[in-house]
Amino acid sequence: MKDKIIQNISLYLYPGARIVLGLVFIYASYDKLLHPAAFAKIIYNYQILPNELINLSAIFLPWLELATGCLLLSGVWLPGSVFISNVLLILFFCVLIYNKARGLDISCGCFSTSSKSISYSNLYIIRDAAFIIIANYLFIKVFISPTSSAK
Repeated sequence: MKDKIIQNISLYLYPGARIVLGLVFIYASYDKLLHPAAFAKIIYNYQILPNELINLSAIFLPWLELATGCLLLSGVWLPGSVFISNVLLILFFCVLIYNKARGLDISCGCFSTSSKSISYSNLYIIRDAAFIIIANYLFIKVFISPTSSAK
């Protein structure tokens, strides 16, 4: 009985995780695609990338997020989209932690490029950690314990 309950939960957990993470990436890309100059300013404020890479990142990253989200939602090319989502989320998490350690309290630009966006770096860190847990679950399902539901 207990195994059947766990199996039923797992049956819905995998597609649910894909849908949630896919929607998060699509939503995250939306405002950045509409306002690349504002997103470039946010990237500049992080003070990590050389100036030559800021505009390129501001243009490329939202499209990568959109493509990753669409692939997660559709279930197409899952190994690649799951891998990219994990890499991006871990990268974003590390950048937030790094800037928090440096004492920079800036708007993360995760879901909005608005200059009125308030920084809640501790909340962002907790939120991104939750996203990483979901992404790691997908990584395990796709790469470590692939089943018929993950393919």
